[in-house]
Amino acid sequence: MSVKIRLKRFGTKKRPYYRIVVMDSRAPRDGRTIEEVGFYHPIEVEEKQLNIKEERVREWINKGARPSDTVRRLLNRVKFYL
Repeated sequence: MSVKIRLKRFGTKKRPYYRIVVMDSRAPRDGRTIEEVGFYHPIEVEEKQLNIKEERVREWINKGARPSDTVRRLLNRVKFYL
């Protein structure tokens, strides 16, 4: 099973809200997740946009999970280096 760290979309039309989740790479975007490790709310002010459980993300990466390109960019925004 290939595990990815990626975004799961919530919210309404033109008001997106994303959760950063760990899930099977073959699952659909809004499918069943293994664990939620943060959220990204792009409409909020800069300080409230991003919340990541860094220790859980680091643990999943050590287990072999691969972050998507977007999640990798968000992790770099909070100075989380892979």
